[in-house]
Amino acid sequence: MDIRRIGRHLIEHHWRVRRIFTPEVLDHIEQAIKAGEATHSGQVRFVVEGALDGAPLFHDQSARERALDIFAHLRIWDTAHNNGVLIYLLLADRKVEIVADRGIDANVGRERWQKICAGMEADFKAGNFETGVIKGIAAVSRQLAAYFPKQGAGPNELPDRPVVM
Repeated sequence: MDIRRIGRHLIEHHWRVRRIFTPEVLDHIEQAIKAGEATHSGQVRFVVEGALDGAPLFHDQSARERALDIFAHLRIWDTAHNNGVLIYLLLADRKVEIVADRGIDANVGRERWQKICAGMEADFKAGNFETGVIKGIAAVSRQLAAYFPKQGAGPNELPDRPVVM
């Protein structure tokens, strides 16, 4: 158990997420998701969580493990073409994780997802949260468009509104 990490998560209050990700910023992120989804048949979700608390924190759950839990909880895996993608930010750890369903993950692979995460994390380190998220969504959308191009007006299977936890 990393005591410094616990401290960061206990100090990192949910108000900080709401200060950075204002309603206006969330609107911009939602529009970026909609614009991206106009180019492909995939489904993109963005979730930001200020800090872990309770059991996940004291069991030292990693950002990756938490992202997998959220991916399942939000049923992002339940898309018709197995092409749902979660972009997850754990603000207290300054860690971005991308979890992709097997249909798209088999084509893109972990290395390319990691490159997108690293780019977002660099923007976040510079304090450019909105820019980092929008650039990340655009990069994910480019991958989805390459393997799942838009074919007609398919249904929007998942909400486009970002989730703040």
